[in-house]
Amino acid sequence: MLSHERVWAAIDALAERYSLSASGLAKRAGLDSTAFNKSKRASADGRPRWPSTESLAKILEATNSTLEEFLGLVEGRIKDDRKDDSLPVQTSTVPLLGFAQAGAGGFFDDAGFPAGQGWDLVELPARATENSYALQVQGDSMLPLYRNGDVLIVEPGAPIRKGDRVVVKTRSGEVMAKVLARRNASGIELVSINPEHPDRSLVMEEVDWLARIVWASQ
Repeated sequence: MLSHERVWAAIDALAERYSLSASGLAKRAGLDSTAFNKSKRASADGRPRWPSTESLAKILEATNSTLEEFLGLVEGRIKDDRKDDSLPVQTSTVPLLGFAQAGAGGFFDDAGFPAGQGWDLVELPARATENSYALQVQGDSMLPLYRNGDVLIVEPGAPIRKGDRVVVKTRSGEVMAKVLARRNASGIELVSINPEHPDRSLVMEEVDWLARIVWASQ
């Protein structure tokens, strides 16, 4: 069963994943900055106060997370309130590659699915599909959202819509993580995660593949 403590701990864990405080996560989701304060987690008479389904939906949208990922945090990131030990963390093993390596040939098929040899493996506390793989951030080009060493879970074939964070590989071998601003038959427009780096516009002839970032480990 879900418990009050577990749900709130999962919200804290989601905020921490994006280097945010609970109030920072609330603001990013368009909520009152005090919505997730510890003082708001119980009523004046001490009864537990639960976050609303609307607020949960907004923070999932703001962080590009799924309900399944949030439930994974609920199940694996806090202690069982009936005994003093940690709940088992559900893990998935996926192929891992650095961004610099990803630009080289032989690691992906024509559709952007992992292929060939040379991949490492990494275990992550998240559910992943058989097609998912991990890219490790190198450098500061994705600050402040992603830092050097963070691992991004990419799922080729997942539906992509405007506003999604995506990984793009160009035919020239460049690999980048951006936010999809626009996509049509002729090309794509990408917004940089780090405002110090330029946005990009690519015609489809330049794009090798495009895949959605579905999770980030920080």
